[in-house]
Amino acid sequence: MPYFKKFKGLSAPTPSAPPLQQIGFIWLGAFLAAALIGFLAYYTEQPLILGSFGASIFVLFILPDTPFAQPRNVIGGHFVSTFIGLVFFHLVSPEWWSMALSLATALSFMQLLRVPHPPAGSNPFIVFLIAASWEFLFIPTLIGSILLVLAALFYNNLSKERSYPKYWL
Repeated sequence: MPYFKKFKGLSAPTPSAPPLQQIGFIWLGAFLAAALIGFLAYYTEQPLILGSFGASIFVLFILPDTPFAQPRNVIGGHFVSTFIGLVFFHLVSPEWWSMALSLATALSFMQLLRVPHPPAGSNPFIVFLIAASWEFLFIPTLIGSILLVLAALFYNNLSKERSYPKYWL
């Protein structure tokens, strides 16, 4: 198939919408997970919220059966990606080219370590945008990702149709 013809797509049908009951269940889970980290950030006066956590909540509550939603991927992906962003920011350069290298390296390491988590792919950018300190690796990255996995663990298992996680390690 010629290169530009591929841009047209394969004309696959659009997926149907899930039942309203499922949408409501997802809505409540997403709200509770976001409220948990929001409340704890407010109550403890610690920065427990990371921009990419919104996308992690999406994966944890809409796609809980996928490899991307498993605890090792959520926690490990965020940790690895943030760590690499911090290494490049602090030890290589805070310039744009170092940011690009950190992103590519983070994606590669998530794959190599078998912890790919798409939302964590944005963490190197976040590190560079806010000039994060090394503490950022633990608060919000590690603590926040653990809290989100715990929220998904308790909430997703309330449903008879769901069993979370599929694996830990």
